[in-house]
Amino acid sequence: MDALREAGCEKIFTDRMTGSRLDRPGWEQMMTYLRPGDTLVVTELSRMTRSLLDLLKTAKALQQREVELVSLRESIDTTTATGRCFLSMMGAIHQMERELRAERAAAGRASAKARGKTGGRPRTDAAKLENARILYENSEKTAAEVCKLVGVGRRTFFAYLARQRDGGRTPGETSFADPAGRD
Repeated sequence: MDALREAGCEKIFTDRMTGSRLDRPGWEQMMTYLRPGDTLVVTELSRMTRSLLDLLKTAKALQQREVELVSLRESIDTTTATGRCFLSMMGAIHQMERELRAERAAAGRASAKARGKTGGRPRTDAAKLENARILYENSEKTAAEVCKLVGVGRRTFFAYLARQRDGGRTPGETSFADPAGRD
């Protein structure tokens, strides 16, 4: 925002999400507000669009509306032929970076899975939870005190208590009785 103010922007539109999201109310307001002869100033191209194709479509739409585009980070100004060329090149580079990040993340997940690792937080030791339950039920300590003493989170502890109370089932799990009496 400071960079936009320093660039002399009179009206600033913002969205609280990335350019990869489809629903961007601030972007829609800005596109409605723009008039021929205006200059759209963005802090960086990657914040403006989802892909190279989207960048090129947006740049073309702005050009058809006679709105110039300036990107502060990449020093792109579409009022010049060099700026328009550089816009296309930077868009391609941003697209490549986005795809490389996605490929590296997928490769990392596949590698971890091959080593038997899974994502997310490690499971809380069941013995710790059982010790916390016994202490909680057989003392005058509050749940917060027990959790702090044993070293488990309160939400995890209460979820464990609920599972114990429901016969050890996880939330959403249903047990069925066999009508013929077989197990």
